Amino acid sequence: MSKHGDGQIGTVAALVRSTFLVNAVYADSAREYGLTQQQGQLLCVLMAQPYGMGELGAVLGLAKSSLTGLVDRSERNGLVRRDPDPGDSRAVRVSLTGHGARLADEFYTETCRRIEELTSGFAPAERDTLAALLGRVVTDNKVPAVFLEPDAAR
Repeated sequence: MSKHGDGQIGTVAALVRSTFLVNAVYADSAREYGLTQQQGQLLCVLMAQPYGMGELGAVLGLAKSSLTGLVDRSERNGLVRRDPDPGDSRAVRVSLTGHGARLADEFYTETCRRIEELTSGFAPAERDTLAALLGRVVTDNKVPAVFLEPDAAR
């Protein structure tokens, strides 16, 4: 393991450690809203549109059985509903209920605020640079849109 003598960390360590940091902020926010981290992710994904189960599994990176359990629990809590898929009578589309949409909006807004605080000491140009570089990492690796830009979610 290499260490930088000037106090800086390398790209790999910085990306991994920032992932842990963002996940911790996300999990804390979810907990305060009575959600698991995965339920928070599900709600944020469904803010954009309803999804079929296969699509949801791919976006969230969950196996079918894990996704079914997540959707079952979220449905029991009144956050999501399953509707018949108009294009396939054997399939369903998962969408937010009214309660789920309100909770998703509150959770999303607060989580965005908390994540934005992580860069509160940055100058605007530094934030722009960070966003551009991370945006390239996300785009180049075809990361699904699990979490939208704050302005795009509304």
